[in-house]
Amino acid sequence: MSQIESGYVKKELPKSLGTIGAILLIAGIALGITSYLVDPARAAFSYLTSFIYLICIGIGSLFLVSLEYAAGAVWSVPFRRVSEFLAASVPFFIILVIPLFFSMHNLFIWTNPIAVAHDKVLQQRSTYLNIPFFVIRDVIIFLIWTAFYFIIIKNSRKQDVSADQKLTSRNIKFSIAFIVIFAFTISVISFDWLMSMTPHWFSTIFGVYLFADSVWVALAVLTLFSVILTERGYLSPKIRSDHYYSLGILMFAFTVFWAYIAFSQYMLQWYGNLPEEIVYYVHRWTGVWKYISLALVITHFIVPFLLLLPRGSKTNPGMLKFAAIWIIIFQFLDVYWLVMPSMVDNGFTYSFSWIDFTFPLAVVGLILWLFSVLAKKNNLLAVGDPKLKRSWEFHI
Repeated sequence: MSQIESGYVKKELPKSLGTIGAILLIAGIALGITSYLVDPARAAFSYLTSFIYLICIGIGSLFLVSLEYAAGAVWSVPFRRVSEFLAASVPFFIILVIPLFFSMHNLFIWTNPIAVAHDKVLQQRSTYLNIPFFVIRDVIIFLIWTAFYFIIIKNSRKQDVSADQKLTSRNIKFSIAFIVIFAFTISVISFDWLMSMTPHWFSTIFGVYLFADSVWVALAVLTLFSVILTERGYLSPKIRSDHYYSLGILMFAFTVFWAYIAFSQYMLQWYGNLPEEIVYYVHRWTGVWKYISLALVITHFIVPFLLLLPRGSKTNPGMLKFAAIWIIIFQFLDVYWLVMPSMVDNGFTYSFSWIDFTFPLAVVGLILWLFSVLAKKNNLLAVGDPKLKRSWEFHI
């Protein structure tokens, strides 16, 4: 389908988008370096929070791209290129993880030989929880994700020129393979960077929890960008309320799915009442964390659930933008809740700090800057995709 047939006319995004992104990125990096000089332990925990959040957005977006190919979906084709741009942070994971490798002694008590020598549980888990194996397996995971990103995105962009349907067939195969690998690797990342911060605690469902977080926030960012770009004439005018409805229903579905996984994990461990299982929740039910835990129930489930429950809200661009922004903000609070209480487990005292605001600036800046650069070089719409014509005929 040509650009004219799709109603899409490539327009340059405002230069201010890239400028704002670059300013936020530079400011975040500068403040982040300062925070490491002032309080390296606290900076490590804050950096890990933002790094996990960026992983959720980046790899979650690549998952959405792959899911479209694997499922043969047509309604999402007008939005796929947006997800591709949002997944552009994936190749940077291998670089951004380096500071965390140098901060492992602050983040993980199992890296302390003295602590391991006096703890039978840590000794039993040392075959898996040791620095060389940790670094090797996570580097391999980030390299695998990067390889799939370049292969799938390259085929998608080549199709804008050639309109070759074989490229779609290739991406279907790669996407199916990626989804299978993603299911395993996102669990490993959740076990390594989050669960091992409390090494006596374990949950077999924890990988699914991070999966839900990743897809949910990726959908929210996709919805926010897509609605704004459509309203301002950067995407096709053929996008209708039916397309928005599908975005809204998916955000609603993952609101419920996240709550189901979170409650299932909590309920089973509360009912079992085993010391090695409840320690995770005991720490999150003391001091200020008790109020943050209660706030998450309201802000991360009840509010988005009520916002997206009515059918009308799923087709209302203004409501979709508000719901997406809400989810994006409180998804960060969820990741913060996953990471920061573990400071106490690793011998540090928690207190609210200005450092918590530094690294999120860099995350927002990186996403905006990458999006601006890629939108300048590529179409915002996958004009060569053979499914694009059928996507305009999509009806609920």
